[in-house]
Amino acid sequence: MNDPQPVPGLEARAGRFRGPSLMPALIAIQERCGWLPREELVALSREVSRPLYEIEGLLSFYPHFRTDEPRPVALHMCRDLSCWLQGSDARIAAAREWYGAASDVELVEVSCLGRCDVAPAIAVNERPAPVADIDALVESARAGVVGEAEVAVYHPDGPWPNDPYAPGEARYRVLRDLLSGRTTAQQVVASLKDAGLRGMGGAGFPTGQKWELVAGQPAAPKYVICNADESEPGTFKDRQILAEQPHLVLEGLLLGMVAVGAEEGWVFIRHEYGPEQAVLHTELARLRAEGLLGENVLGSGRRLSVETFTSPGGYILGEETALLECMEGHRGEPRNKPPFPGVYGLWGQPTLINSVETLADVPVIVERGAQWWKAQGAGDSDGLKFFAVSGHVARPGVYCVPMGTTVRQLLDTAGGMADGAALAAVQPGGASSNFLGPDQLDVALDFTPLAEAGSMLGSGALVVIAEGTDLLAAATNVLRFFRNESCGKCVPCRVGSTKAHAMLEETLTAGEGLGDAHRERLLELEMVMRKTSICGLGQVALGPVVSVLGLDRGGAVARPQPRD
Repeated sequence: MNDPQPVPGLEARAGRFRGPSLMPALIAIQERCGWLPREELVALSREVSRPLYEIEGLLSFYPHFRTDEPRPVALHMCRDLSCWLQGSDARIAAAREWYGAASDVELVEVSCLGRCDVAPAIAVNERPAPVADIDALVESARAGVVGEAEVAVYHPDGPWPNDPYAPGEARYRVLRDLLSGRTTAQQVVASLKDAGLRGMGGAGFPTGQKWELVAGQPAAPKYVICNADESEPGTFKDRQILAEQPHLVLEGLLLGMVAVGAEEGWVFIRHEYGPEQAVLHTELARLRAEGLLGENVLGSGRRLSVETFTSPGGYILGEETALLECMEGHRGEPRNKPPFPGVYGLWGQPTLINSVETLADVPVIVERGAQWWKAQGAGDSDGLKFFAVSGHVARPGVYCVPMGTTVRQLLDTAGGMADGAALAAVQPGGASSNFLGPDQLDVALDFTPLAEAGSMLGSGALVVIAEGTDLLAAATNVLRFFRNESCGKCVPCRVGSTKAHAMLEETLTAGEGLGDAHRERLLELEMVMRKTSICGLGQVALGPVVSVLGLDRGGAVARPQPRD
């Protein structure tokens, strides 16, 4: 009998350690001890018969793991773009002056905490909060009394427009219809395809096509994962959807599981979203009590199991194959593609991965139909879109608007510019999107119009910047984030982002402006990184900088390169 042909593109995975992921065990040790003592790691190594150097390789990759005993108070202060625009540098300097000599306080500058709506954001012993609460929280932590963070609520009067359930109405009827046979899996997939729903996590891949691909794979078992690891500066819409619409996220996940033939699903959630994870756990308990999770769901003969998987940190895990590597227990470095996760995903099995917002839109589309969904859009656009709005705006927060709403209209919905300031630029799709100038405010917020304007819809995060802000410094702040979050696997991203950031920092420090030679070198680095980096991080890292150079010369960016 001939051996089965290997899947092309998997040669680099030869020699990987096999076996259960060590992530849950490491997270459990850190939750119990507050850190990862060496004796605990040695004991784990012996218990699971895995070499200690494999474990140490994981610890050195993931920023959430720590191997030194923490101080009683861990004060984390965000320094990324939305917080930087609200004076985080000055706040951090003041905190260092006040707490720097305190032996019981560990102050760490960190990347985005997902709380850009209350920028500048902080976290005290992992409890997120606005910086105004810093003194009270530090004193509470010193006394050992840091409570649970509250979940913010933004929604308008009544449910968000993508919620088919009225207040007090029984939920999960779309799932019940599918399990009972009143709706078929083929009808669900057809509804998504007809509606033209695209992935809302940044890539924009057609959702129905992805579901159809996974459903058509003969291999079993199959898996479904909700990617709730949004970690890009300015992006917090998924956090709010998890907080207010856990029923829609989980129903979309379960509909996907039934449609593609999977029994096991996960919500992969960033560790900074502890309050939102608690909301999910409450909703999962309700599902189990109602018989919608278990060995024989509603007598259908189907087994459905959903769990949460807490990320050990790192923006790169938002890339779907890096996420899979993490869940399998490896360093979160993106895989070469193909094969794609729909064919060869978690543990080599067909895996459906969708974002929080994408899954939250599925129930209403299946129930009300593709034509209803399309009619929600503005102009030539289809459907609804959630946006996180932050920066120099009067009312930062999460807004659900028709897809195709213009930048100007969304800015007006959020109250316009704070303090009546004039607008200098916006990033329409989060930190990875190119800046647009004041003359581009009537661009429709949709995939194609934004690409034609030289930017992208990206993660659905509008970051607003007022006149008087140094745009090159803002772009450099964004580049620092990408440099720090590069996994280091490929040379173009690892070296290119470091070289570019050093060049920009030198320019900003000297205060002499960017000369033609440096401009040309940055354009060259951007081109090389965009064309040769393995994943989207390296491909877009320098785009914001290049777009600022275009605005500086009075024109739009010349290199529109949204992610695939």
